[in-house]
Amino acid sequence: MNMMTRAFGSMAFAAVAALTASAVQAEEFRLGLITPPPHIWTKAAEAFGAELAEASDGAHSVTVFPARQLGNEAEMLQQLQTGALDMAFMTVAEVSNRAPDFGAFYAPFLAQDIEHAGRILRSDTARGMLEQLPAEVGVVGVAYGMAGLRQIVARGEVNSADDLAGLKLRITPFDPILDFYNAIGAAPTPMPLPAVYDALANGQVDAIDMDAELIWVLKYFEQADTVVQSNHMMFPMVGLVSGRVWAQMSDEDRKLIGDLMAKHVDSTIDSYVEKEQGWLDQVRGAGTNYVEVDQAFFGDAVAEWNAIWAEKSSKLDALRQVADDTAE
Repeated sequence: MNMMTRAFGSMAFAAVAALTASAVQAEEFRLGLITPPPHIWTKAAEAFGAELAEASDGAHSVTVFPARQLGNEAEMLQQLQTGALDMAFMTVAEVSNRAPDFGAFYAPFLAQDIEHAGRILRSDTARGMLEQLPAEVGVVGVAYGMAGLRQIVARGEVNSADDLAGLKLRITPFDPILDFYNAIGAAPTPMPLPAVYDALANGQVDAIDMDAELIWVLKYFEQADTVVQSNHMMFPMVGLVSGRVWAQMSDEDRKLIGDLMAKHVDSTIDSYVEKEQGWLDQVRGAGTNYVEVDQAFFGDAVAEWNAIWAEKSSKLDALRQVADDTAE
């Protein structure tokens, strides 16, 4: 893929090579993710493993561990850093906890729609940001994927952002989304994905921040009174290889593994572009109160987030320029 050729051509491999490599080259790779088996990310990981085994004539295999079997993302990132885990498909959210520049991807309303989000992630600016990862995080990023745009599912009636004030609202635990819901006045509540359905059902949380796929597939709307289609934030994913594992690979294996992983990670963008509206339509038709809002719904919260992250990420202006250049 041309995008991978450019990304790998400029990546800081010297920083990776400086990491200590284990004595034996891994050929049976382990790949972790937090998503459940039916999820698009998990299916892409399995497809990557199958194609790698075929392309390497069985020399390499990938065992996929979905649904947090190897721990949460913070734990898996630590395993990548030590070489205990070979690969992961991971939210850019977790990466942003270690490399704050990546928090810029979560600028509210950076993307106009799901197609626009894909164009931002495929831009030269976005790919260039992967160069930071070997030195700053100890991993190699091969390409971006994504989940759908973020929506809000609430147990009560929601007619304005004021109705979210004080609500316990489930979030993915990372600073950009925490800052956004703090600005709204909600009570953001980190919670692992497997616990969300029951927590919403029993009132442990009042609302959740979620993408359309999981709202529909995992039936979160069944425990809600209101679904707010806000499209307020994109949610990128990145394919990662442990820096220690990468350092011990031959150039040939780096190219093979890098290209194939990038192909399948990138394919998730096309999957969400194709399917996002269908999930939203099915949720809308399920009978739950369905509200469509735009940026004005959130009042001053967007400007407050922008002010905070202008100080935290050096890439915010660059990604805004990309968003302007790729808007339709």
